[in-house]
Amino acid sequence: MSKSVEIIRNRAGSAPIELALILGSGLGHLAHAVNGVAIPYADLPGFPHVSVSGHNPSLHVGTLEGVRVAVLGAREHYYEKGNPAAMRVALETLKALGVGSLIATNAAGSLRADIRPGDLMLLSDHINFSGLNPLIGEPTDARFVPMTDAHNPAIRAALQAAAMAEGVALPQGVYAWYSGPSFETPAEIRAIKILGGDAVGMSTVPEVILARFLGLKVAAISTITNMAAGLSDEKISHEHTKAMAPLGAAKLEKILRRYLRDMA
Repeated sequence: MSKSVEIIRNRAGSAPIELALILGSGLGHLAHAVNGVAIPYADLPGFPHVSVSGHNPSLHVGTLEGVRVAVLGAREHYYEKGNPAAMRVALETLKALGVGSLIATNAAGSLRADIRPGDLMLLSDHINFSGLNPLIGEPTDARFVPMTDAHNPAIRAALQAAAMAEGVALPQGVYAWYSGPSFETPAEIRAIKILGGDAVGMSTVPEVILARFLGLKVAAISTITNMAAGLSDEKISHEHTKAMAPLGAAKLEKILRRYLRDMA
């Protein structure tokens, strides 16, 4: 981690970074809006080796709407190598660079008729449907992380205010993490719905757990790319996810930019 911190400071400067963003499927273009430098993950020891198409495996550090940010253009998912802690070094590095808050984004399938493809959903909470945890093997008592209000109420309120100012609907809901890489069966979707899930996806929850472990404040937004299995006639696929993600990306960018202007 220390080597990665040194590399980032040498290339991007040593000023503290206020906010980090993790970008989900089809949302990588947001990273290019940052006025600063892009550092490939391959140059940063311990950063993930991303194998999912539609992701931009680079760290972008600079200013966006007057706020110094770090944007992770890609994440490593559990389904790539079976490691739920794949993003730990990256998040530890950001913490060492001064980051205090993290906003994660993802592509997800909706379980609610009032949240459709192209819409956004602000995570009010999550369900770890996979049962996996990135803190398994952590030797210290710090592993017993409380997850009440894991999705920070103050950041959520600020994001909703930003959405309202931009005229973008931002309903809240519960996100269920499914390990992937196969999509869920209709029976699994029915089970998740009974458990209280409003959307389902294959990411984000491990990063939220790790971020809380590190003391970061967290919020997350899903871009809805499809209705979950059994809820429509859509043919769900990764190509479909990549094709649909940009529909919500423009709305998401408006919200994030307004949120950053309010921060500044």
